[in-house]
Amino acid sequence: MKKFADVILPLPLHSCFTYSLPDEWADEVQTGCRVVVPFGRKKYYTAIVRNVHYYAPTEYEVKEVSALLDARPLLLPRQFKFWEWLSDYYLCTQGDVYKAALPSGLKLESETIVEYNPDFESDVRLPEKEQRILDMLSADPEQCVTKLEKETGIKNILSVIKSLLDKEAIFVKEELRRTYKPKTETRVRLTAAARNEHRLHIFFDELQRRAPKQLDLLMKYLELSGYLGGRDLKEVSKAELLRRTSATPAVFNGLVDRGVFEVYQQEIGRIDKALLKDIVPVNPLNEHQQRAYHSILESFQSKNVCLLHGVTASGKTEVYIHLIEETIRQGKQVLYLLPEIALTTQITERLQRVFGSRLGIYHSKFPDAERVEIWQKQLSEADYDIILGVRSSVFLPFRNLGLVIVDEEHENTYKQQDPAPRYHARNAAIVLASMYGAKTLLGTATPSVETWNNATSGKYGLVELKERYKEIQLPEIIPVDIKELHRKKMMNGPFSPLLLRYVREALEQKEQVILFQNRRGFAPMIECNTCGWVPKCKNCDVSLTYHKGLNQLTCHYCGYTYQLPRVCPACEGTDLRNRGFGTEKIEDDIKALFPDARVARMDLDTTRTRTAYEHIISDFQQGKTDILIGTQMVSKGLDFDHVSIVGILNADTMLNYPDFRAYERAFQLMAQVAGRAGRKNKRGRVILQTKSIDHPIIPQVIANDYEAMVGGQLAERQMFHYPPYYRLVYVYLKNRNETLLDLMAQTMAAKLRTVFGRRVLGPDKPPVARIQTLFIRKIVLKIETNAPMARARELLVQVQKEMVAEDRFKSLIVYYDVDPM
Repeated sequence: MKKFADVILPLPLHSCFTYSLPDEWADEVQTGCRVVVPFGRKKYYTAIVRNVHYYAPTEYEVKEVSALLDARPLLLPRQFKFWEWLSDYYLCTQGDVYKAALPSGLKLESETIVEYNPDFESDVRLPEKEQRILDMLSADPEQCVTKLEKETGIKNILSVIKSLLDKEAIFVKEELRRTYKPKTETRVRLTAAARNEHRLHIFFDELQRRAPKQLDLLMKYLELSGYLGGRDLKEVSKAELLRRTSATPAVFNGLVDRGVFEVYQQEIGRIDKALLKDIVPVNPLNEHQQRAYHSILESFQSKNVCLLHGVTASGKTEVYIHLIEETIRQGKQVLYLLPEIALTTQITERLQRVFGSRLGIYHSKFPDAERVEIWQKQLSEADYDIILGVRSSVFLPFRNLGLVIVDEEHENTYKQQDPAPRYHARNAAIVLASMYGAKTLLGTATPSVETWNNATSGKYGLVELKERYKEIQLPEIIPVDIKELHRKKMMNGPFSPLLLRYVREALEQKEQVILFQNRRGFAPMIECNTCGWVPKCKNCDVSLTYHKGLNQLTCHYCGYTYQLPRVCPACEGTDLRNRGFGTEKIEDDIKALFPDARVARMDLDTTRTRTAYEHIISDFQQGKTDILIGTQMVSKGLDFDHVSIVGILNADTMLNYPDFRAYERAFQLMAQVAGRAGRKNKRGRVILQTKSIDHPIIPQVIANDYEAMVGGQLAERQMFHYPPYYRLVYVYLKNRNETLLDLMAQTMAAKLRTVFGRRVLGPDKPPVARIQTLFIRKIVLKIETNAPMARARELLVQVQKEMVAEDRFKSLIVYYDVDPM
C-alpha cells in the first residue's frame, strides 16, 4: 500500500500538506524527520514530517517527497505538542514556529544562498555530485541553491548540499563566514631536537652565557609544562608564557630561531574551555540564601511556578546554582533563560566553574554550525545537563527537563516582536515545563506586574530575599532637577554639576562609573535651525538618527541610511543642529571632559558580534575601562565590583512613552541600573537626572519601594481594564495603500465589534504608522482573563477569513500580537 506523509513547511500556511513517499525508503520515514519536498513552481523546501499514514488527500494532486534527510527524528513528540500550543496561543501558523525554532543550517530551501569555504580540505575523494557543486562554487563563491541546481543539472540537490554542509565544505549565507572559524590559540612546545636531554643541556649552557632572558623563558616553560617532573606534559599557551615571565615577543622569537621552541595552533572549542579549568565545588549559601533555597523547594511541593523576589546583589545566582545541582543530582535537565546575550558571558563563567562540560550555551550570536551541533547533541545520549540561553532556547529538544529558571523575568526582551511567533519566552517556558512535569523558577529584583499578581494571589509560590550579599546597603539615590539647572544655564551638555563632581571623585579614587542613556546614536535627530526641516526615513514614519562614527543618518526600523546633507534641502540654510543626545554623543562629551579616563560604550552599535560583548564586559571587569556608557544593556544583572557611581542621564525619556507599561518599566529600569552601584565593598551612589522632579516614581525609586509602585499600578489597571485583569490582543493591519488600509481597518473593526462588543478599541495609528513602505493600523482587543481564550482566537481567525475572502481586501496583511509588551 502507498504511504503518505503530512509535513510542516517553513511557510505561514494554516495546515500541513500531504506528500506521497517513494516505496524504496517509505518505511524509514518517521515523525520528526526532515524531508525535502517540492512546493509551488520549481521550489524546494526542507519540511518536517508530522505524521505518516495511508490516506491519499482528494483536494489536491499529491506530489512525491524528493529526499529523506534524517535517519533519526530531529524533533521529539513533546516539541510538536509545544509547537501546537505556541501557534494556537499566539495566533500564528506552525510554519512560523518551525522557522523560529530551527537553526538555519537545518532548514535549507531553494532560495538559500550557499557559500564556498576556502579553508576546506578533504581527506577522501568526494562523490562526483558534491565535487561538481564545489567546482562551481570555487569559480563563484556565493550562489543560491536554485542556480546551482540549474547549472549542475543535479536533481534533488538539497541532500547533496546537506552532505557538504555537514563536512563544512560550504556555509549557509545567513551567517558571517568569520564566525565559522574554529577558535584557536597559539601554543608552545620543545622541538624534537630540544627534547633530547643532551641537546637541552647544550642549549642551557649557551643561553646562560649569551641570552639570560631567553634562559628565564625556557625555565618558565619547563616549569609550566611539568617537563622536569617527568609527569604528563601540560600544554602551554604562548600568551600565558609571556604573561608569566613579562618577556617580550622578541625574546620568545629568539628561542624559536635557535630551534628550542616551536609554536602550533590548538583549536579550543568555545564549550571545551570549561574542560581546561578545574571544577570548583559550589559556594556555601549564607543564612538568607539558605532560607530562600529551602522555601523554594518547599513551594515546589505544592506549586509548579515560584517567584524569587530578591533585591539586586542579594546572590540570586548562587541560589540558582544550588537548585541546578539538586536537579542534576536527580538525573534531570535544567534550562536557564537569560534576557540578553550580554549576560551570558558573565554567568557562563560562573556556571562553568561549577558544572564544567555539562553546560551548553545557545544563542543567536553563535554561528549556525555551532547551534546545529548543540541541537544534534541534545538528541544524543551525551546531551547537556544544563542549557544556558536566551529566548530561542525554549525550542531545543529536551529528554528529561526538571527545572526551568527564568532570570530577570520582568525583561521585555523575552518577548519576540517580529516576525511571528510573537511569543513571550517566560510564558512559553512555564508551559514547556508543565509538559515535562518540571518546575519553573522566576527570579528578579523588580517583578513584572503580572507575575507579582500571580504570586500574591497564590497562583505561584513567592519567596523573598531582601538582604544584599555581605550586608551591603542599597545605593544612595540622589535626584537632580535638570529643568531648573537648564533654566539657570548650569548644565554642561547632558551632565549636571553634581554628576560631574561625583564622576571626578570616583576617577580620583580609582573607582568605576556607569552612565545610562536609553538611546543609541549621536543625536536622535538633526534639525535645520532656520526652517525646522528634519530628515525623515523614506520607508518609515520616523526621523533619522545621526551616527557620528559612520557620519550618516540611519533609520532604526528598516536600516535605511542617508548621507548627512551639508545644506538644508528645504531652505538651503547651513545651520543644521543636533537635537537630543544618544550614547555616542555622551561618549564624545565625556572624553572631552575627562581626557585621561578610559571610556567604553555598550549599545547595539558596539556589540554587533559575540566577541564584542565579551571584550567590553571583561575590560570593564578587569578595570581596563573607567567609564562605561550604555543603553539598557548595562542594566541587566551584570556584576561589577568597583562601580561607585551610576548616572541616569534622563529619566524622562522612559516615562514619557505612550504605553500603559511605561511607569512600571521606568521603575524597573531605574532600580536595575541603580543596582549596579556599590557592590562588594561600599555603598554606591546613583545620580538620577530628571525634568519631572515631582513625579511620584522618583520617591519610589529612591526608597526602592517596589510594593508601592505595584500597588498603584494594579489599582489603575483594574480601573482601565489592562493586564493582569484583562488579556490584550493587538490586531495589526498592513498595506501599501493608505486609503484602502483605512477602509479595511474600519471594516474589520466593525466586524469585530459585532462579535466582541465594547472590548474592541480602534482602529488607530500606532506611534510609528509606516515601516518599510507598509502603512499600519492597530485594533486593540481587551478580553477578561476568565473568558475562554480559545473561543476568542477562533472568532478572530473567522473574521480574518471573512475579510480576505472579499476581492477588494485580498492584499490585506493581518497579524496578531497576543499579550503585547
